[in-house]
Amino acid sequence: MVRKRVIVHGRVQGVFFRDTTRRTAGFRDVHGWVRNNPDGSVEAVFEGSEEAVDAMVRFARDGPRGAMVEHVEVRDKEPEGLTAFRVT
Repeated sequence: MVRKRVIVHGRVQGVFFRDTTRRTAGFRDVHGWVRNNPDGSVEAVFEGSEEAVDAMVRFARDGPRGAMVEHVEVRDKEPEGLTAFRVT
């Protein structure tokens, strides 16, 4: 199991980024959370198999239809054993 924290910059709020991330994580059996930040970015934590988490990071680099991702910060973190994915 791996864990990655991502911060997505660009036009990423108001384009269903969080909901699409939640649904995509569910399809891939990835746990964690996603939230809007006050600076206009979207932040997420993904936990799961390396393959599934890498797929979520790739998704974050593109975002849902309507998003215009400019930059994504990715940091490896220690897994915490999360068991669900939530939008905060």
